[in-house]
Formats: sequence, C-alpha cells, structure tokens
Amino acid sequence: MTSRREHRHARRPGRLRDRLGRTALAALVGAAVVLPVSAAASPNVPAPAGAVFAEHASAAERFAANRANMAEAIRMAEAAGRAGRAQRLRALDAGGSARLLAFDGRGTGRVVEVFGDLAGADRIAVLVPGSDTTLDTYERFRAGAVALQERLRTEHPASAVVAWLGYDTPGTVSPAVLTAGRADDAARGLEALITQLGTVARPGARLTLLCHSYGSVVCARTVTGPAVTDVALYGSPGTGAENAGELPTGARVWAGRGATDWIAGVPHVRLGGVGFGTDPVAPEFGARIFPAGGGGHSDYLKPGTVSLASLARIVLGGAP
Repeated sequence: MTSRREHRHARRPGRLRDRLGRTALAALVGAAVVLPVSAAASPNVPAPAGAVFAEHASAAERFAANRANMAEAIRMAEAAGRAGRAQRLRALDAGGSARLLAFDGRGTGRVVEVFGDLAGADRIAVLVPGSDTTLDTYERFRAGAVALQERLRTEHPASAVVAWLGYDTPGTVSPAVLTAGRADDAARGLEALITQLGTVARPGARLTLLCHSYGSVVCARTVTGPAVTDVALYGSPGTGAENAGELPTGARVWAGRGATDWIAGVPHVRLGGVGFGTDPVAPEFGARIFPAGGGGHSDYLKPGTVSLASLARIVLGGAP
C-alpha cells in the first residue's frame, strides 16, 4: 500500500508543472500589457463602408461591387496621404481580377477573397488567420491561400479556397491574444460566411475550415453545421475546450504542429478566462493528428512542405 507521504511526493511534479505554467502565463500577460503590438493599433485609414448585399446576391454581383469599393478605397487612401495602403490595395487588385466576396478598407480592414471556381467546386477550404493579420499584412496570408489552391488544383480541379480575413485579429503580443474575446465575435462572422457559401457555391460542396494560431480559437467557437466536414487546427495555442468533443461541430477535427513552431512553448493552461487549456495535439484532446513536418509557426502553407500536403489531403476528404 502506498503511504500518504508517497502520494504527496508523487503529486509534486504535477504541482510544479502547474506552478510553472501559471508563472509563464503571468509573464505572457505582463509582456502583453507592457508591450502592446496590436493589429487594432494601426492608424485609422479612410475608406467607404463595405458594400451591403441582398441575402441571395450572386458571387459575380459581390465581386463587381467590392472591386468598385476597393477602387474608391484606393482613391481615398491616396487623398489622405496613405500611399502604403493605396499601393497594397493596387497589388491586391492587380489587373482588376480580384474576386472578393467582401471588402472593407476602413481601419485594419476586412477582405474575403476567392481562389478557384466556387460555382464548380465540390471541395472548398476556408482559411481562418491568426494574430497580426490585417489588410496591411494580408499579402502573406494571401500567399498561403494561393499555394494551397495550386496544390489542390493539381489533385482535384473542382476545388476552391476562400481566404477569410473577417475579424479584428489580435496582436501577437497583446492582452487580446490571451483571451477568447475577439474569437467570440469572429465566430459569428465565420458562421455567416458558411451560410453565405451555401448560396454562392456549388450545392452540396464539402467545406473544410483550416484554422491557424488564434484562428483555431475562432474555429473552436464556430457552429459549423453539416456543410463543414473537417476542421484542422494548426499552430494552435489551444481552443478553450478540454477536448475535441466539446467543439460545436460534427466535423472531423484534426490538429498538427511543426517541429520548430514556437507555439509549443506556450503554457497550455486556462486561468480566469486567460489562456486556452488543453494542447490540441495532445492525446487527451482527441483530435486526429496530421503530419506537419519540421516547419515553424508561419510555414504551414508554404509550397513543398509536409504540412501543405497534409492540409490539402484533408480538404480533399482523405487521410494525411
């Protein structure tokens, strides 16, 4: 029989880990307060309000109205001396070919861009970005969407990718990145996109949510409905749920992390609404683990990577 003293000694490593986790989390909170580097801190950039559409407006109607809106946003940015924003918007609409389901150039910006043919696609990936993604940093997010679409097209031409910058992402070092406040608001917007895709995409198309970093917190709060067959969490700090069964989805839940992703060092604890709890790649979370290779936090959708190949296979309904 084990003595009480032995039980106390056996519990000490776990208590030590808990204390270290609390200490590290407190340090992160302190750094966030002292060094606020937030996307929301970007200067307010003038632009027209985003276009408003009837519920069943076609994709073509949305694309045309949002291109016109972006042209006006470029004009207003130039008039206000915001040459950098104007230049980035021109790059986004090079040749007048951008296909935007939504666009709002005010402040940090919103953009929902389509790659591939929504009307003909039976497999659609929706990319949900993490922290520090704004209209001014959108190009790096967009590059991942392009790389994924090119990979999908080689294996399954009837596929499309939607890059969804539909919320105010928190700064990587900010108080907001440690709580679910931004994610709760964003989840409602993501749910609206899923509904919208049901009206503009091919009937019966399978949707996959690909959720990076803080975007995995957003996806963990999104009620997906039956159209979403898979949810992939990568570079995730946690979701706020103890296990995959708590997520509001009937989809298959996947998780992966690159071998050199710094997010592995974030404490997986949750104290008073701060932090996100169980590590999604831990066995106790219960997600299906996909190979993510040796990449870092920003490498998951880079061409030629193991992680990109895995995520493409998930979108196409297979096993990585």
